[in-house]
Amino acid sequence: MKPKKLTLALALGGLLIGSLALAQTKPEETEVWKPVPPVVAPAREIGGAPSDAIVLFDGRDLAQWVSTQDKSPAAWRVEDGVLTVDKTRGNIETKRSFRDYQLHLEWRIPADITGTGQARGNSGVFLASTGPGDHGYELQIVDSHDNATYVNGQAASLYKQHPPLANASRKPGEWQIYDVIWRAPVFGADGALVSPATVTALHNGVLVQDNATLSGETVYIGKPAYKAHGPAPIKLQAHGDPSAPISFRNIWVRELAPRS
Repeated sequence: MKPKKLTLALALGGLLIGSLALAQTKPEETEVWKPVPPVVAPAREIGGAPSDAIVLFDGRDLAQWVSTQDKSPAAWRVEDGVLTVDKTRGNIETKRSFRDYQLHLEWRIPADITGTGQARGNSGVFLASTGPGDHGYELQIVDSHDNATYVNGQAASLYKQHPPLANASRKPGEWQIYDVIWRAPVFGADGALVSPATVTALHNGVLVQDNATLSGETVYIGKPAYKAHGPAPIKLQAHGDPSAPISFRNIWVRELAPRS
């Protein structure tokens, strides 16, 4: 049995909460009018860029890209609106560096691809390039339509860390779409990790990474780890496997404010 004083206090508390709820009698009292969200005009066509996007490749040239190795002008092949990997020229990356962003990218495995496993149209988009070679955080690109490989290395995996939630791969020869939300890692003044990187990604409209937390930069052998860095370029990989090179089109990015 509750003491009388406690019972009275609970009753008075309930009356107070009820009276506060009754005091808000107008819908306007819970309406928020400011700040007003910015206006962003969506693209008029599928794959097009919204009005506030930075277009990284529009089918015409590689003006927004450089060689990862020496920062010279990127020299992959551009023909008929399509960018094709040149494996002899190495990786390319954006001239600009980014922190948090939304990325749209379309890629295609050659219709006549040969090979198996990882040697079948292998490439990748590094969501933050932290150095030459394969330094950074990789979202895997490879033919996974009918091609068995380790699941944390198939298409739409965060390589060697998170398998995709689904295999949404189309056949070789068909265009594939990645839409990615990248939240960069945050480091303190002493270089210590404050918050890890996270990735949300859709592959051909299917959710494949749901706010996945990365344990560090991508590594082929061993365990991932973080090293402090600031905003970084986006990198496309010229993988050394012997299969035919893949192609890209319609690449754009929207910079996002850091999470509060």
